[in-house]
Amino acid sequence: MSLLQQLSLDADDLVARLSRARVLVVGDVMLDRYWFGDVSRISPEAPVPVARISRMEERAGGAANVARNIVSLGGQSTILSVVGDDEAASALERLLVEKGVQTSFQRDASIATTIKLRVVARQQQLIRLDFEDMPSHEILAAKFDEYERIIDSHDVVILSDYGKGGLTHVAKMIECARAHGKPVLIDPKGDDYSKYAGATLLTPNRSEFRQVAGSWRDDAELAEKAETLRSGLHLDALLVTLSEAGMTLFTQAGALHQPTLAREVYDVSGAGDTVIGTLGLMLAAGLPLPHAMSLANAAAGIVVGKLGTAVCRQEELFAQA
Repeated sequence: MSLLQQLSLDADDLVARLSRARVLVVGDVMLDRYWFGDVSRISPEAPVPVARISRMEERAGGAANVARNIVSLGGQSTILSVVGDDEAASALERLLVEKGVQTSFQRDASIATTIKLRVVARQQQLIRLDFEDMPSHEILAAKFDEYERIIDSHDVVILSDYGKGGLTHVAKMIECARAHGKPVLIDPKGDDYSKYAGATLLTPNRSEFRQVAGSWRDDAELAEKAETLRSGLHLDALLVTLSEAGMTLFTQAGALHQPTLAREVYDVSGAGDTVIGTLGLMLAAGLPLPHAMSLANAAAGIVVGKLGTAVCRQEELFAQA
């Protein structure tokens, strides 16, 4: 039995609803570059492997990967972010437009677009090189003006925080979304969640939640800490992703746990993007939160079986048993 049948969802009806669902994604975008090669010797200059590069790939990362997952699942998405006025920004925009994502990039000539360069040999990552800058106050203000202008043409807002400075005005963004009647989902970063107060849903992973709430000894203590955080921040819900242990949704009604559906974990890069993107899209399509969680859990199980920053396609999700 497919997952859709388990949830009593009609595939044709869901496809139609997803095609009309519109999600606004705001946050830190980046260009993921992969250099693939082979290692057969150690450098004579230093005790490090020498990688002979044979292939290069570019993928949309960070908040841009959230938007890509939404479109790959059959929805509509707009990405609003600050980028540099450089070649990497143009490459990132091209990648997104080719996949059907609407882009609204605020270009800041004083910064460089965030790039994560990974060197991969024999299916193993040898090194990752990061290039990043903080956007200027003026550009961030212009981005917020654009956010206010386009929010009403979307059903759900996702704020994807990678700690690169693009969500400096996150508290104002939450307030604005709530004022316009839009659910706002946030993939958080850092150890201060007070700035996310009033959001509809937060989706920290296990280590991120531990950084904020402290360690726990058992499920009961986890639930207690989650409820303390949820009620203290006036959240509708808190979803803690627990890697190989699945994910648990905490609401005023209590806790709902789902075990992982991953058959093989190959690479967890971007799994959080898939989770929040699927959640946001399913809520925009009118599904209840527990159903959206089930589909997000299944989508995450699919992408961790792929190399690097990846997306879950609609046909893959619908075929999930």
